[in-house]
Amino acid sequence: MAKVLIVEDNPANMKLASLLVRNAGHTVLGAVDAETGLTIARADQPDLILMDVQLPGMDGLAATALLKRDASTAAIPVIALSALAMKADEENSRIAGCDAYIVKPLRYQELYAAMERLLPSTAVVGQ
Repeated sequence: MAKVLIVEDNPANMKLASLLVRNAGHTVLGAVDAETGLTIARADQPDLILMDVQLPGMDGLAATALLKRDASTAAIPVIALSALAMKADEENSRIAGCDAYIVKPLRYQELYAAMERLLPSTAVVGQ
């Protein structure tokens, strides 16, 4: 079972992501903004982070770039979550250090496939 940090400011999106992660057999940590997400990531060392791109204050890509520059969090895989299916958004997520990019609304097959790829030692139960 992995610890998955979800950084998402929209309550409906947080609820769906949390449900999908729990159904896959993992523990959920949650944050509603990038600053809180950074604090939780550094303190709790999650196995994976689902990072909304559009967050209030600091955006998710800036937060990811900070995580990837910090030796204590650099190895944590990050999946960018975006409401926009734009090539530029996807490219910017790669530049920031994201390991995968998923367009919302979340589809469980796509999320579980990315989780399986980024958490190879952890079976994704909910498939």
